[in-house]
Amino acid sequence: MSFLIPLAIGAGSSLLGSLVNSASGSAQNAAMNALNQQDENFQLGLYASQIANQEQLSLQSTMFDQMMDERSENMREVNTLRNVDMTERKADDDITKKFIQSITQ
Repeated sequence: MSFLIPLAIGAGSSLLGSLVNSASGSAQNAAMNALNQQDENFQLGLYASQIANQEQLSLQSTMFDQMMDERSENMREVNTLRNVDMTERKADDDITKKFIQSITQ
């Protein structure tokens, strides 16, 4: 019966070891899950930041396009007015030339 004592001690230490390993494994799993969750939150934050930046860039692009369209329209109007002015000057020059010819004859 004396041989049962070492067996009992061995079984007890084995049981204690497996409980410690199990607790250690659970702690490691919990730590790993926490790190995974932290990484997922970080990735989600990066994604949200990227979406916000894309929206801001899209808004700026739209505003720039509108400004350039307005500027182009203003330039077309100025060119049209300049062309009308040049046409009037040519007409005035022709009238002045005809008037001078009529006086000198």
